[in-house]
Amino acid sequence: MPDPIFVPFGDRYTPAESPESEAARFHDIVRRRRSVRMFSDRPVSREAIEHIVRCACTAPSGANKQPWRFVAVSDPKLKRKIRLGAEAEERELYSRRASAEWLADLRPLGTDENKEYLDIAPWLIVVFKLSKNDNGGRVYYSEESVGIATGILLAAAQIAGLATLTHTPSPMAFLGEILGRPAHEKPYMLIPVGYPADDCTVPMHALARRPLEKSLVINPQVEA
Repeated sequence: MPDPIFVPFGDRYTPAESPESEAARFHDIVRRRRSVRMFSDRPVSREAIEHIVRCACTAPSGANKQPWRFVAVSDPKLKRKIRLGAEAEERELYSRRASAEWLADLRPLGTDENKEYLDIAPWLIVVFKLSKNDNGGRVYYSEESVGIATGILLAAAQIAGLATLTHTPSPMAFLGEILGRPAHEKPYMLIPVGYPADDCTVPMHALARRPLEKSLVINPQVEA
């Protein structure tokens, strides 16, 4: 095994203002993100999608194996196949698979098995998690790595002024079949990307965010 080679960290990002100001500016952008189910058919360029995915691919990953694949779909026929596959799984979810508690938790969001937005959104990005690399080698911490990359993708889309939705029909094997992906690529998430419709609404229930003190603990006091 070769010894590691280290190089100077020269390409550092230096913000124009203080960390506090820059973090607050970023928060002001991402706090406005909502899961949108009412998309416009207004076109989004391939270049915009490529930049968003480039951002996602900057994510850290276990042993730098980068165990992700992002499949971007704009073809109407493929989008229709994906919609039909997703709706078939969602019908099973709402009629048989979901518990009463799960359905009760979903009710304030107004979701159901109808996924018209999968036809309307100009792009669908299907995120795949690799169980091994393309040469058959091992990957590490793939769940964590792909989760981080997906979060960056969502943030990049928001900064670009685009709306997204995190859709996880279960099971998702149909996505790999429709898109002709190899067996070592496992569907992780289906993300419509586009502009929100002019008359877009979002559930009031989804607007609530826990206060910071419910999510952040600093220097917890524990007994010795």
